[in-house]
Amino acid sequence: MSPNDTPPKWPLPAFNPTDFAMLGKENAEKLMDMQKELSKLVEQANADWLARLEMERNLAAELGEKLSSAKTLPDAAKAYQEWMARRMEAMTKDSQKFLADSQKFVSSMTRFLSAGGKNAST
Repeated sequence: MSPNDTPPKWPLPAFNPTDFAMLGKENAEKLMDMQKELSKLVEQANADWLARLEMERNLAAELGEKLSSAKTLPDAAKAYQEWMARRMEAMTKDSQKFLADSQKFVSSMTRFLSAGGKNAST
C-alpha cells in the first residue's frame, strides 16, 4: 500500500448506550451470583473447621483426664496411643474434607469462568 492510498473504511459498530448498560448489569449480576455461591462455600468450610476445632479441644481434654487418672505407665501410654489414633483419623478426614471443599470451589469457579456465569446455579 502506498502512502497516497487510503486505507479501507471499516463500518463502525452501532453503539447503543442502553445495550452497554445492560451488558454491565448482566455482568454485575453474574459476579454477584458467583460471590454468593463462593461465600456459601466459605461459610460452610468455616463452620466445618470450627466443629473440627471443638472436636480437637474435647479430644485434648479427654486425654488430659485419662493421663491424670492413669495409675501406671502402661495406662498413660494406652491413653496417649488412643489419643494419637483418634487424631490421625481426624487428620485423614480433614484432608479428605479439604480436597472435597477445594474441588467444590474450583468447580464453581470453572463453571462461572467457562460459561461466563451462564447456568451458574445448575
